[in-house]
Amino acid sequence: MKFVAFERSTQGTGASRRLRNAGKVPGIVYGGEAQPQMIELDHNALWQAVKKEAFHASVLEMELNGQTSKVLLRDLQMHPVRQQILHVDFQRVSAKTRLHTKVPLHYKGEEESPAVKLGKALISPVLTEIEISCLPADLPEAIEVDLSKLEIGATLHLSDVALPKGVKPVLHGKNDPVLVTVVMPAASSESEDEAPAPAADQPAAE
Repeated sequence: MKFVAFERSTQGTGASRRLRNAGKVPGIVYGGEAQPQMIELDHNALWQAVKKEAFHASVLEMELNGQTSKVLLRDLQMHPVRQQILHVDFQRVSAKTRLHTKVPLHYKGEEESPAVKLGKALISPVLTEIEISCLPADLPEAIEVDLSKLEIGATLHLSDVALPKGVKPVLHGKNDPVLVTVVMPAASSESEDEAPAPAADQPAAE
């Protein structure tokens, strides 16, 4: 995805407030060999961009002063009440430097799994995203997880998923985190055996 940013020459609480009142979002881009640079973006354009999953989990192309650089979204500060972006941070990325970032997990094939199709079980996601390490060229927008083979009573771990080429998980001490669990639905409070017997036929009136 590509977006346009503009150089920002002022900083401070008052300057940021004036920018927001003018429909702009103050931000910063840092990292790489260049110095951190203050930027501003059009709020409406940024608001539409952040609704897209790819904006949060892919290498972006930022056009600034006629030049394009590759960046990652690192932080997004939202107003606690209004639908307003208050500040945004981007990090420059180098083609030869490994990234550490989070990517979403896309689960598919749930309805075709034996657990659901035959066992009427419920598949409960434990994680919706994982942190990974990879080069910018290998960064996936999302990682697909196939659930079509899940059996009743199974638990799907990260080690059960084939990650894209060049992608390694960042585990932070967790050897093999659980991604989804298979849960049997709660038994009905009254089974057919416990159901009351039908009422006997009433004798015919004389």
